[in-house]
Amino acid sequence: MSQIKCAFCKGIGKDPFNLLSKLAACQVCGGQGLVAVEEPIVECAFCRGSGIHPHSRLSCSACKGKGSVTHRGAKQECPDCGGAGCKVDGNLPCSACGGKGVVRGRRSS
Repeated sequence: MSQIKCAFCKGIGKDPFNLLSKLAACQVCGGQGLVAVEEPIVECAFCRGSGIHPHSRLSCSACKGKGSVTHRGAKQECPDCGGAGCKVDGNLPCSACGGKGVVRGRRSS
């Protein structure tokens, strides 16, 4: 496990949108500014590493606001979404890659 800066609050530890109050803790990191992600890590393609769900003020449903996701094995661009991490309308993560933008590929020799 690696500790990385919370993408949702950008490591500040406060709710970036002040939805409840200016003093509210970040819902992703609980106010710590850091989140744990299991290695190996790739940037979330669905939110482009921001931790924020596209078109809303919610945490990303693919990476849960962390901005990065775990991906083991050889990487290959997702054939269903072309690496974008989302379906055509952009509101839901790609079902084939889970929003990662990559799928397991074959190792090249």
